[in-house]
Parts: sequence; structure tokens; C-alpha cells
Amino acid sequence: MLIEPVIQGVVARTAHPFGCEQAILKQIQYVKSAKPIEHGPKRVLILGSSSGFGLAARIALTFGGANADTIGVSMERGPSEKGVGSAGYYNNHFFKKHAEKNGNVAVNIDGDVFSKEIREQVIEAIETYFEGEVDLVVYSIASGMRRKGDSNEFWRSAIKPIGEAVSGSTILLENDSWVNSTLEPATDEEITSTIKVMGGEDWENWIDTLINADSIAEGCKTVAFSYIGPEITHPIYLDGTLGYAKVDLHQTSHSLNLKLANYNGGAYASVCKALVTKASVFIPGLSPYILALYQVMKEKGTHEGCIEQMQRLFSEKLYLGEDVTTPVDNERLIRLDDLELNEETQAKVSLLLKEMNESNFKQLGDYHGFKQEFLNLNGFGFEDIDYSKQVDLTQFVTEDN
Repeated sequence: MLIEPVIQGVVARTAHPFGCEQAILKQIQYVKSAKPIEHGPKRVLILGSSSGFGLAARIALTFGGANADTIGVSMERGPSEKGVGSAGYYNNHFFKKHAEKNGNVAVNIDGDVFSKEIREQVIEAIETYFEGEVDLVVYSIASGMRRKGDSNEFWRSAIKPIGEAVSGSTILLENDSWVNSTLEPATDEEITSTIKVMGGEDWENWIDTLINADSIAEGCKTVAFSYIGPEITHPIYLDGTLGYAKVDLHQTSHSLNLKLANYNGGAYASVCKALVTKASVFIPGLSPYILALYQVMKEKGTHEGCIEQMQRLFSEKLYLGEDVTTPVDNERLIRLDDLELNEETQAKVSLLLKEMNESNFKQLGDYHGFKQEFLNLNGFGFEDIDYSKQVDLTQFVTEDN
């Protein structure tokens, strides 16, 4: 079949398998040429491994110097009568292909990361492939809902301000349009649910599960990803439901750090840069900021994507050698947003945002780069791929992903 990009609002409904492979290969190429991860882990569990920071972490740790073996957990859709399948499905498939070609173990476990069943499968995989222990656990879950135990009820996250309504703009990638909207404040229930879905409770549950299964190796570390952003984004992010969830995540890193200290390990929350991801395009008010930020940082030569951030995290922050302490701020956070929050950068971004509106956002901001990254996330927009060529999806249906 012929596969073309189909976007509804800010949701991609199609993905191109070989474009996804091209995205994997470009990231592999980058990490092989970057500063290597010299003291990295060898046995890594990545929860949320199919896209964004989780996928980039997996690529960096396998091909960027550490030569790690990985177990990746995610929930993705394969090709079927209902559609071509998700980009994450093909990312998992092609990562495994190239990792195994490189001589690495790459186990993909498909299912609900919040479920007891998946925890049991992961423990079994650790026993089978990692001699029973992991050296690093990467927690990179971006989900809109979380099952309540083994019931059929769910907590559902809500991206809303707290206390008072906030107006912001979203860019609909479907038709390249700027849409103004006002978000009403979250209810107490929505705040609680968002913390349950996107906070640190599940991260801690996973580490507790691994500890109870004797699956934590000496020196084991764990890291989860967060965002803080500049003051201009705080009303919808830091001061909203998402920010409350991230604060909970930060606090969880402290309790997990105490638990892993028993293994001479540690737990960290890493604050990353604002980027185009499948999650970030949903956040009202953040898209115009990303357009302005990309424009300024690319002009300054300081722009980083997911793969650059992850390679820097592991080579310059988390794995510096036995006697070198991981650099953190006064709240024990690893800061990968240092280039984003540079004073000169933020001053220029603020000026752009004051001028930016629905009639000029494509000219003032880096809309081309913004949309190109979104297309790349789903396997489109690569010059090396012939998108007029028919794709036989049956080759991906029966194979073990």
C-alpha cells in the first residue's frame, strides 16, 4: 500500500515503516560521532522505549559508547485492518534489528507498563537475558491514563491550569493553523488524577518491584524525565496540573535515591529541553514557545533534539566514572535545560513571542523545523525515502516485534 502522512489536529494517524527506520539510523549515526559514554551501564531497562526520550536513551546507550543490552517496554499498535500501525511499533522493530546486527541484546515487551502482568514479564526477561539484574532503569512514560490496579477503572490526566483560567495558542499541524483557546482550571479530582498518571508513584512501584525481585545490581541507577521551562510557560505548565505531577516526580527521585543508596546507586530526575514530541504538541501555549525557541537556538547553534540531550545526559552527567559525582542543582535535579534557559536565549525568545501571532508565526518562528520534526517522528519527511513506493505491511504483521 501507499502510505502518506495523515494528521488530525496534532495527532498522526499514519506512520511510514522505512521512514521510522531512517529516523533510527540518523540517531545511531549521531551518537557514534558524539562524545562517547565511557563508563555506561551494560544492562538497561527502559520503560517507555518506543519514541521521544525513551527511544533516544536506548539508542544512545546501545550505540553511543556504552554498548548496552536493553529491555524496552511500550504499548504500540501493529499493522492491521484498522490501520498501518504506530510509529512506535516500527521504531521498536527497527531498533531491535539494528541492535542485534550490532551484537546487542534488544528485547521488546509490548503491553501496559502500569500492569502487574507486564511487571512479571519484565522480571522474567531480566532473569533470562540479564543474569537477573539491571544496571539502569530509565522511566520515560508519557501516557494519558493509568489503570487503577487490576480494575477496569482508570485515572486520566488533564493538561489544565490550577486556580484560574489561562489563555494560550495551539498550532494545528493538520492545516497549519494557529488556534487560540482558553483552558478552565482543573478540579481537585483532575489534579489528583494527573499526579497519579504522570507523577512518581508508578516509577517508585517499578523500583520496588525490582528490589523485591532481587533484580537491582550493585551501583544501579534510575532516571526519569521532567520539564520546568521559563516563566513564560509556567501558567500552563509548572503552575498547572503537569507541573504538580513533575514536582511529585522530583520528590519521588529523593525517596528512590535513599532506597538505591543501599546498592551504592542513585535516582535522578533530569530536566530536559522543550522539544517536539508526541506529548508536547498537545500542551496549549507551548507550541508558539517551541517555534520561537527553535528559531533562536538554531541561530545560536545551541539547539538539541532528543538524541543530543540523551547522549549528553549519559556521557556528561550520569556516567562520569566511579569517583565523580553526578552534577545536580540545589534540588538534586540534573539540568539538561541549561542551554534553553540561557538569559540571552530567553530574552530573544520573549521578544519573538511578543510579535508572534496567527498571521506571522510561520515567518517569525521555526515552523518548518517544528513540523519537520513532527513528520520525522512518524517516519515522514526524509529525503532518502521514496514515499511513492508501495509498502508491503504483511512483513511486519507476523514477525516478533
